[in-house]
Amino acid sequence: MPELPEVQTVVDDLNRKVVGRKITGVWFDWPKMIKDPYDQSRYKIAHKHVEAFKKALKGKKILRARRRAKNILIYLTGDLLLLIHQKMTGHMLVGKWRIDGKKVIPIEPKPVVEDPYNKYIHLIFYLDNGKMLALSDLRKFAKAILGSTKEIENLPELINLGPEPLDQSFTVDELMSLMRSEQRKIKQVLMDPEVIAGIGNIYSDDILWTAKIHPFRRANSLTVNELKSLYKSMRKVLIRAVKMRGTSTSDFRDTGGLEGGYTDYRLVYQREGEPCPRDGTKIKRVKMGGRSAHFCPKCQQL
Repeated sequence: MPELPEVQTVVDDLNRKVVGRKITGVWFDWPKMIKDPYDQSRYKIAHKHVEAFKKALKGKKILRARRRAKNILIYLTGDLLLLIHQKMTGHMLVGKWRIDGKKVIPIEPKPVVEDPYNKYIHLIFYLDNGKMLALSDLRKFAKAILGSTKEIENLPELINLGPEPLDQSFTVDELMSLMRSEQRKIKQVLMDPEVIAGIGNIYSDDILWTAKIHPFRRANSLTVNELKSLYKSMRKVLIRAVKMRGTSTSDFRDTGGLEGGYTDYRLVYQREGEPCPRDGTKIKRVKMGGRSAHFCPKCQQL
């Protein structure tokens, strides 16, 4: 699933590429992707809602985009706000496509055309400069929700989120406060968006390795010095990943269809059996619920 650096990469691209453009039309072949802000589970009566979705977007200008956790928020004229969550395998692309019956044929740019991970187009926004903003999603779990700015910004999935780890307002003291009552394993806590927003499996592994903290440590057992180290590591790893435009160990691509540069820089994530960058010990992988944790058993002792 795209995490904070990947979503921020997309948002930065959208602000550079599509702000100021008008949406002239909408195409999709998977109506279940279009959700009603008041009832996101109602599939059987989706037809009326998706037609209203198309009608409401036509002629609206894109004002700006921002990220909240792993959500992409696109602000439009008419006091409308479009929320897109890419879920597990979704990513947004800016380019040109041709619809031929049930086939979506890529035309440009070259990386979009050549990479098979970019071929699962299920939603297209046509723009007034001839370009298109598209959503590619292999597993069809991504979603788009349109409503008034107030409606979308007050969705439970947004208002229940924890603080943004890269915001200047998020301090080490706040991190300490959040961890004080947490009895869960620290990796589980880092991946909980209602505690800290946007950190997922990839970056929780690398953050904990950087801080020399075992992923199975109870969050409220961490010392003051360990929490200070965790805070610094969190910012260091995420800032670097944003600068390197995210990770593409799976199917994430940026809006130009390119892979993220952090893939080769990964410290421990998906490096089981490889030498620890710090002491050479083989990286270990263990199961944690339905996820995996990667760590060095020597420099991240429990």
